[in-house]
Amino acid sequence: MYQVQRPSRSAFVPIRLHRYHVRLWGDPAAKPLVLVHGWMDVAASYQFMVDALSPAFFAGRFIIAPDWRGFGQSTGPACDHYSFADYLGDLECLLDHYAGERPVDLVGHSMGGNIAMMFAGTRPARIRRLVNLEGYGMPATRPTQAPARYAKWLDEIKALHRGEMALRSYDDLPGVAARLMKTNHRLPQAKADWLAREWSEDRLQADGSTRRAILGDAAHRIINAQLFRVDEMLALYAAIQAPTLMVDASDDSLAGWWGDRFTRAEFHERLNAVANVRREVIQDAGHMLHHDQPQALAALVEAFLG
Repeated sequence: MYQVQRPSRSAFVPIRLHRYHVRLWGDPAAKPLVLVHGWMDVAASYQFMVDALSPAFFAGRFIIAPDWRGFGQSTGPACDHYSFADYLGDLECLLDHYAGERPVDLVGHSMGGNIAMMFAGTRPARIRRLVNLEGYGMPATRPTQAPARYAKWLDEIKALHRGEMALRSYDDLPGVAARLMKTNHRLPQAKADWLAREWSEDRLQADGSTRRAILGDAAHRIINAQLFRVDEMLALYAAIQAPTLMVDASDDSLAGWWGDRFTRAEFHERLNAVANVRREVIQDAGHMLHHDQPQALAALVEAFLG
């Protein structure tokens, strides 16, 4: 199994009625670096990148990585859907708790990258430098799509409460590891075995047996009721003041998700709204680039933040 070089310590913080689980590394008096994970992921996902940071850089940083509400070990009131505005509110309270008035360096992957960009446009003075790892937003929408969108949201809410949107569970840890490796063909067995322990837990079944359940709320599968508005996102991008690093993987994840409905070229055109942005590509990597090439990513992040 993967051998962790820099173990994190866990803290549980009350954030907006939720009990947030946060992984911490380093001295709280050092410069704050906040790492936010993506959809159906957990804060532990950043462990490989943290281990790859140079000793000098690591010694000067207080690293803060939360499990978003409804993921990992973060708990709270039961809910049947999630919204981006709530992630922004959670991040605001998290920074209040750990950074106070100090501006932070913010790194976000995938959904976390989208949240990081939105937050940096909403609270520009709170972000010193911003790193977006494969956080692309969504295809453009039209107002005429709203009736069908709301109808789908209503249908999925009812399906959730009927138990029809439950996440798949697995027989054991090797089953979870195999699932991770199927999703990411570059993930080696040792990393998959380690991640499986952080990404799932044993849950008792009605028949008295146990199965490994993914540490994610099934309600995250509910579609967002509101349409994604490109004009709103461009306004947020334009309000970002922090120097911004956009990191793409060499594999084009957007092509796999959306085909020609939403392309990297279209996203990079949107990215022009950010006043001070630099783009980099990590070679031989897919969407989970912090798993695939943690050393290369750590070097990029260090150089940009330093």
